[in-house]
Amino acid sequence: MDISMLGTIMALAWPTMLEMLMQTAVQYIDTAMVGSLGTQATAAVGATSTVNWLIGSTISAVGVGFLAFISQSYGAGEYRKTKRASAQAVFMTLVMGIAITLLTTGLSTKVPVWMQVDPGIRDLTSRYFLILYTPMLFRTASIILGTVLRSVRDTRTPMRVGITVNVLNVILNYFMIYPTRTIMLPFGQMRMFGLGWGVEGAAAASAVSYAYGGIAIFAALWRHKTISPRGERFLPDPEILKPCFRVAIPNMLQRFGTSLGYVFFAAMINSLGDISTAAHTIANTVESGFYIPGWGMQTAAATLAGNAYGARDGERLKRLGRTFLPLEIGLMVITGSLLFIFAEPLVRIFTTDPEVVRLGTTVLKMVAVSEPFYGVPIVVEGMMQGCGQTLVPLAFNLLGMWCVRIAGTYVCTQHLGMGLTAAWGCMIGHNLLLFVLFGVIFLMGRWNPLTGYEKDLLSLKTESRQ
Repeated sequence: MDISMLGTIMALAWPTMLEMLMQTAVQYIDTAMVGSLGTQATAAVGATSTVNWLIGSTISAVGVGFLAFISQSYGAGEYRKTKRASAQAVFMTLVMGIAITLLTTGLSTKVPVWMQVDPGIRDLTSRYFLILYTPMLFRTASIILGTVLRSVRDTRTPMRVGITVNVLNVILNYFMIYPTRTIMLPFGQMRMFGLGWGVEGAAAASAVSYAYGGIAIFAALWRHKTISPRGERFLPDPEILKPCFRVAIPNMLQRFGTSLGYVFFAAMINSLGDISTAAHTIANTVESGFYIPGWGMQTAAATLAGNAYGARDGERLKRLGRTFLPLEIGLMVITGSLLFIFAEPLVRIFTTDPEVVRLGTTVLKMVAVSEPFYGVPIVVEGMMQGCGQTLVPLAFNLLGMWCVRIAGTYVCTQHLGMGLTAAWGCMIGHNLLLFVLFGVIFLMGRWNPLTGYEKDLLSLKTESRQ
C-alpha cells in the first residue's frame, strides 16, 4: 500500500460515500414510512425496484463512457476536449431522458404484470411506478452530469446536490404520505397538515426531489470553471461520442444484462409471496448501506486510474492498484461485520411482522459473510473503467449473473421448492465467482493497459539514441 496516495483517494472518495450514505438513509426512511402502511404497501414499492436498477444502471453506463474519456483528457491536460465532452453529455442527457420517460410511463401498467406482482397490489404498484418515472429527464441529468463532474475530481458538488435532494424527499414524504393528524410535541399537541396519499405520496415526493436534483446538477455544471459546456456545440460530435460509446456500450450491455437478471431474480422472489417480497425488499435496502465504502472507492478508482492512463503514467497506475485493493478489503471487512451483528435490529426498523423479520435477518447474515470478497471486483472493475476497459467486466458479470444467480435461483425456487434463503445463496455464489475472476485479472496485471508501456517507451528512447 502506498501511504502517500491515501490523502488523494480519500479526498475523492469521502464526498461520494457521504452522498451515498444520505441516499441510503433516505431509502431507510422511505421504506420505514411506507412500511408503517402495511406489508402490502412495502411489497408494492419494492416489487419494481429492480426495474429501477435496470434503467438507472443503463443510464449510468453512458456516464461511465464520459468518465473514461473526460478523466483521461483531464489527466493529459487536454482541457478543451473536456469541455466539448461536457456539452455532448448534456446532449445525451436530453436524448436518453426523453426517450426513457416515454418508454417507462407508457409501460407503467404492464411492468407489474411482467414482474409477477400479486394481483391484489398491481394497480397500486402501477400508479407508484408511473409517478416515479415521470421526471426521468431530471433523473438522467443527475446521473450523467454528476458523473461528468466527478471525472474532473469534483465529487463535492454532486454530494451537496444529492444531500439536498434527499432531505427534500424526506420532508415531502412526511406531508404527502400521511393524512392531516395531531402530533405530540414536548410543549403540547399540534395539528399537522398532510395529503394522505400513501404509497402514491411516497412516489410524488421522490419525483419532485428528482426534478430539483436534475435542475441543480445542470446549473452546477453550467457554472463550473473547469468543465462548463457554455459556448460549446450541443449537436452530435462524432470525435467525442465514438470513443465514449466504445467504452459505454460494453458497460451498458453489462449493466443492462445484469440488471435484467435482477428483474428476473426479483420476479422469481415475487412469485414466492408477500412475505418473501417484503423480506427481500427490506434486506436489499439494509444491505445497500453497507456497500457504500465499496462504491465510493470505485468512483475514486475510476477517476484516478483514468487520470493516470491519460498521462500515460503506468507506475502511478500500479501504485493505485496496490493501494486501493487492501484499503477496500479492510473497509468491507468492517462493514460486513457490522451488518452481521446488527442484522435483526436493522430489519426491525422497517417491519414488525415476525416472519419478515426472521427471513430478512437470515439472508442479511448470509450475505454479510461475503462482503469482503465483493470489495475486490468493485475496485478492480472501477480501475478498468477509468482505463476504458469494459469488455472483460461485461463477460465476467454476465457469466456470474445468468449462469450462477439466475440459473441457480430458477432451479432452487421453481423446481426444488426452496425459498428466499436459497435465492440469496445463489446471489452470494455470483459474488464469489466475481471475486475469483477479477482477483485473477488483478494478480496477472491484465487490468492495467500500461503494463508494458514503460518498456516500450524505454526501447524507443534507446533506439533513438543509437
